[in-house]
Amino acid sequence: MAELVLYGAPQSTCSQRVRFALNAKALPFEELQLDLGRGDQLTPDYLKINPNAVVPTLVHNGEPIVDSAVILEYLDEISPEPVCFTPPDALGRARMRSLMRFIDEVPSSAVRIPSYNLAFLPRFQAMTEEEFLAEANSKPLRKEFLLKMGRTGFPKPEMDSALDRLFRAVKRMDEAITGSGGPWMMGSVITLADIAMMPSVVRMEDINLDYLWDGRPNIPCWLDLIRTHPAFEPTYYFGSLLTEKYSHLAEMKRTKSGRSELERISGSAEGR
Repeated sequence: MAELVLYGAPQSTCSQRVRFALNAKALPFEELQLDLGRGDQLTPDYLKINPNAVVPTLVHNGEPIVDSAVILEYLDEISPEPVCFTPPDALGRARMRSLMRFIDEVPSSAVRIPSYNLAFLPRFQAMTEEEFLAEANSKPLRKEFLLKMGRTGFPKPEMDSALDRLFRAVKRMDEAITGSGGPWMMGSVITLADIAMMPSVVRMEDINLDYLWDGRPNIPCWLDLIRTHPAFEPTYYFGSLLTEKYSHLAEMKRTKSGRSELERISGSAEGR
């Protein structure tokens, strides 16, 4: 078995963070793709290495490391060459970690709500109530999230709150780029904060939420820049974007109808 083994999923935003770091550091790793819809993350063997039943998990020489933000810092510690994404000074590290905490608390959690309503909801709608409750109750870390969503989707107040959090995250990102002089969030060098933010921004663009950065040219410039990074293409192999798996999302992206579809789904769930 490879020295580094990544248990992840192509469309998992947290898995995408870690794939990017591994690729950027040119670290050889074996990727084991879990089918989250099938429940691979709930098998006894996987729960032994990650009792949270989520991806990713990085196994290094047989020892599991969980939580994508933790894994990112771990990779910088064990492999600072050929590139390190952590500032060398204590103040810089503190500022980076502060941004990463904000990213995990705000955009990373908020983007799940429109993602589920647009992409994953049909699978839950096809279940019986008993099947849905069994699925929700089997998730150690996502139980409350799924129960709040239900089989009809997140209602409009939840959707409005998620979009507001995403808007605030974009504003915070824009301010960070402007304040540091850019083009990255902390200045001229890409850091773990950029890698942590990357999947949320890519996901927003993929599901037609890029209007949230209208009038903020820093964001599309940042997105263009990270897409030119050598690690981006192997990280986002085919099937990593929701529009590459779900044909209805690809059509919505083509016609730019994602925002109206979110409003329709939210409206239909409002009276449940």
